Amino acid sequence: MKKCMFLMALLVAVASANAGEVIVGDTSDSLDYTVISTSQTWTSDNVYRLAEQIYIDAGATLTIEPGTLIQSEAGVGGSLAICRGAKIYAKGTACNPVIFTSTNDDLQNWHVGAEEWGNLTIMGNAYTSTKETDDVATFDADNDMQMEGLYPITGQEYLTLFGGDNDNDNSGVLGYVSLRYGGRVIGQADELNGLSLGAIGRGTDIHHIEIMNNVDDGIEIWGGTVNLKYVNIWNIGDDSFDLDTGWRGKAQFGLIVQGYSVDAAQGSGVGDNVFEMDGAEADDNQPVTTAAIYNFTVVGQPIDGDYLTDYKDNAHVQFRNCVFMNVGDDIVHTNGDYTYIPFSGTGSVWETSYTASYDKAHGVLNQPQTVDFLKSAYQAQVDGTLCEMSDSVFYNNVDSDAYATATTVGIFAAANNNVQILDTTGDKMPIQSLTRGAAFTTSGEGKVIYPVTHINPCAANDAVTSVGMAPLDGFFTPVKFRGAFPSNYNWLAGWTAVDAYGMTDTSMNAGSCKEGDINQDGSVDLEDFMSLANNWLN
Repeated sequence: MKKCMFLMALLVAVASANAGEVIVGDTSDSLDYTVISTSQTWTSDNVYRLAEQIYIDAGATLTIEPGTLIQSEAGVGGSLAICRGAKIYAKGTACNPVIFTSTNDDLQNWHVGAEEWGNLTIMGNAYTSTKETDDVATFDADNDMQMEGLYPITGQEYLTLFGGDNDNDNSGVLGYVSLRYGGRVIGQADELNGLSLGAIGRGTDIHHIEIMNNVDDGIEIWGGTVNLKYVNIWNIGDDSFDLDTGWRGKAQFGLIVQGYSVDAAQGSGVGDNVFEMDGAEADDNQPVTTAAIYNFTVVGQPIDGDYLTDYKDNAHVQFRNCVFMNVGDDIVHTNGDYTYIPFSGTGSVWETSYTASYDKAHGVLNQPQTVDFLKSAYQAQVDGTLCEMSDSVFYNNVDSDAYATATTVGIFAAANNNVQILDTTGDKMPIQSLTRGAAFTTSGEGKVIYPVTHINPCAANDAVTSVGMAPLDGFFTPVKFRGAFPSNYNWLAGWTAVDAYGMTDTSMNAGSCKEGDINQDGSVDLEDFMSLANNWLN
């Protein structure tokens, strides 16, 4: 790391042979970062090259127009971080997404690759359960963290810190954004994920987000209360969806497809866990991860995939109306540091979370705050039990230990309305089609990966109808199917790499830009929306 000095920098545009190319960063000095401290707009008539680590400083807003391409030089491309107190408005549309990628991406064909540029990191002011020093075990405004994958800058440490006391914090909008071939390995357990979210508040709007081929995790969330909707995560080199240090949010409509991004060890280019869930940095700290996830479709790796869900440090997550297929290891796994259940004291067994009412999170230990404060802090779960898998389809998870723990904690009790299927013909598959390529064996560990080359993720068979549905609460959309897609609509159309690379079927969608009832600007007519909603509810 070069010696860092304070730098007040605007967007630096450097003339090039290509009209419309804008270099973001100042490569003429000895520093390896640029701080943008005044608001900027990146426009769709330019291609932006991130030349180094870019920080959008507190008080500044970065606006990115629909259709804008941020395509950094492969292998040397920089990274973008939105600092605590700054905002980003990257508002693509279904026909004109915002794309972050590298120059190795021809925008038409998938390739083996990752770590070709950095990532998008957003840092906010919501509560997190950890402080860098003198850790406080309760909700505390002074709990803050150093963002993974970013170097602390002497004299400007604030640039890489997240955390505060505003669970309603607003860091802006991400909509119809595709992040491809990114990530960076700084050191052991110190990497850039596809999308890193630190202490982001529920005032932030994140929807229609794609992570394709990242070297580390797909999306990682530390603390905060941000909610996510319409998430597409493919070929991640570590955990696809990683939760840490007290995330208390909601997610709905997600497709996760496991594979590999580069030929490397599992966790460094080859997919590891699907959901890795860490409750708090220490298992008796607060807040603790307590989340609700509806309508996800997971397509795992059947031979050398790792856990579907890996619980640590008191994490509480509900999964409902999902499809889990071809997982290569345990459906439910926990390790030895999950030893503390707050409603009954230390030393309790982890399995208790599958029978304890969701509102037990409001009565946790180490809490000087009032009951009303705790109810406000824990809004994601509104019924059921703290840990739950219900009203979901479990298809062809054939590992010998796949269902051992799941059965022990009662996931397949009749009241949970789960469907477990072993199908050798494919006739009962809960999605409409799936094609895998030839087996790829990694050179170091000999892991066998069957990459997904094409998918029609729309609901089929037992996924077409669910028993229950998400609550009508202002965020969730109540739909009566299992998995991320109804039987007749593919929301990957138009804006994703998966669609651009010809890896999904959108033939069921009618109209221009393959959007069906979605307009060119990404909006939906009320009449069309009601028609779609009625189809989904029935």
